[in-house]
Amino acid sequence: MKFEPDHIYHVFNQGNNKQQLFHTRDDYKKFISFIRDYILPYADIVSWCLLPNHFHIMLVAKFDSGEFVKSGNLRFDPLTNGVRKLISGYSHYFNDKYNRSGALFRPKTKAKDLSDERLRFKEEDYLLNCFYYILQNPLRHGLVKDLAEWEFSAFRFYAGLREHDFCSKEIVRLVCEYDEKRFPELVMGRMPDYLLDDY
Repeated sequence: MKFEPDHIYHVFNQGNNKQQLFHTRDDYKKFISFIRDYILPYADIVSWCLLPNHFHIMLVAKFDSGEFVKSGNLRFDPLTNGVRKLISGYSHYFNDKYNRSGALFRPKTKAKDLSDERLRFKEEDYLLNCFYYILQNPLRHGLVKDLAEWEFSAFRFYAGLREHDFCSKEIVRLVCEYDEKRFPELVMGRMPDYLLDDY
């Protein structure tokens, strides 16, 4: 995984063997605190959603292209290092709390570059659809009947039901043409099948 400054990415991972990552509200809150510590210094978050056994984060990388972090013989851009610390930090917390050992997440966290022009289709905008798709996940997975019921995503923020979040409405207006009045209607629209993944 390698990030380029000012590119927009869809970052996601799942529990190893689809195991559950979050058992309690405190688990979700701990993961959110790690996002604040390790991702926010190097990215603006556009959309996010935590599900019991996986997570999605859509972000804009904002570090200086000359910055690198050294770990042993390896060099990482600061956002790659931040994602690495997010996964390892939460895994350490989870394993300690639940008295377990071994890998918690799948070995590779995926980061799809949504800035790639090849993702622009004639009538479909992959970036915009990804923004809504991430927020739709709790409904798609049968966790809620109303997206406003799911606490662990940016939906409530964009729907005007929560005052603060990781996300900035100014940034999402630039990258996703966000319209607060039409947001609830748009997020509930049918999403194209090409966005579906096995998470």
